[in-house]
Amino acid sequence: MNPEELGGPLQSYVDKWLAVQPRQRIALAFVDPARYPGHVALAALEQELLSAAYGIREPQVAAVKLNWWAEELSGAPASGGRHPLTQVLFDDERAHAVSAEHWLAPVLAAMAQLEEGTAADFDAQVNAGGQLHGALAALETAWWYGSSASSVRAARVATLSHLLFALLRVEEDADRDRLPLPMARLARFGLSRAELRGDHPAREQAIRAQLQDLATAWREAERLPGPLSVFRSLESDAGQSLAGRAGKAVDPLATLRAGQGRSGPSTAWQAWRAARRWRKVTG
Repeated sequence: MNPEELGGPLQSYVDKWLAVQPRQRIALAFVDPARYPGHVALAALEQELLSAAYGIREPQVAAVKLNWWAEELSGAPASGGRHPLTQVLFDDERAHAVSAEHWLAPVLAAMAQLEEGTAADFDAQVNAGGQLHGALAALETAWWYGSSASSVRAARVATLSHLLFALLRVEEDADRDRLPLPMARLARFGLSRAELRGDHPAREQAIRAQLQDLATAWREAERLPGPLSVFRSLESDAGQSLAGRAGKAVDPLATLRAGQGRSGPSTAWQAWRAARRWRKVTG
């Protein structure tokens, strides 16, 4: 089923998710939205929370939106929700099997990191990003596989995917408190904020070094425990491949931009494999 067949108020939120992750259109062939509307709604909810956490420049405005989500998700188990995404989610019995802490943790983590500055080094960057993305991964894993499933691997690849995507905004975010490159990386290459805004040899070297660390971290994440949702698996496969390719490119940022939305036969193969693993675990 095509995502357009979902219809109704849910569609605009699904469209926003697919605009950020166009490859997931292919995954929908294996996660039928008619049969699994909650799986798609959860992915769209995640995108709403990430948009509030990272897309709104004024922390006070972001906090208002996130506080609304905290109230919505707190009341949804009893009321069924007011938001179209919440209504779809809490119409599914699995939403009531997921703990209240799992539903609230991503919102609380997003609020806690609104005014965080730039991380000191790559490890600190991964740890900081893991608070929000780990909470999202825990919720997602509980939804797809049940509360007993480990979310350790999902948390790590979700964080790495975020750090990779953040590099695409290196120019736009040069004036923000939280930069996509850690302070140690900037210092190593003598890179100033002004030099983040345009082509510069130091920026190219710093981005390449960041990509190499991401590629290494992705390989290490493969040894961590826990299953991945179909959507997370497809995102991770694409991100790992792109990080490796861009890290070796003459122009790493241009390679990142060109490859972000690209898909082909390999994408369908990756989605099929991810869906096969999911069905094998869940029966």
